[in-house]
Amino acid sequence: PGNAGENLLQIEERRIDNAVYRLGFAPSRKAARQLVAHGHFLVNERKVDIPSYLVSPGDVVRVRDESRDLAIIHASLRRVRGRELPWLQLDKSKLSGTVVEVPKREDIPTPVQERLVVEFYSR
Repeated sequence: PGNAGENLLQIEERRIDNAVYRLGFAPSRKAARQLVAHGHFLVNERKVDIPSYLVSPGDVVRVRDESRDLAIIHASLRRVRGRELPWLQLDKSKLSGTVVEVPKREDIPTPVQERLVVEFYSR
């Protein structure tokens, strides 16, 4: 139900690799995808190594204890400024983040006209 383009963007935004990037644990989506695929993150205390896994409101994403000292994570967190999004809440001291809500279109800073994407794939 709802706008197909908006739903598509919400699904893309809720991927675990994107959430890891948005929380600031990785410098890029590509790096976030690799970190997730190598099993460096837990969702609700369960290891997730599938980058397309969808996070939901209430989920807690955190760096595994074995991965807490990875330089890429700490360097990325030092560089991230002003990336706070209303649908995610970061706790730097615990190296974790909580999904507060499903992202709304206005919370997604992706410069795309989703209507055109839906039209393209509707052919």
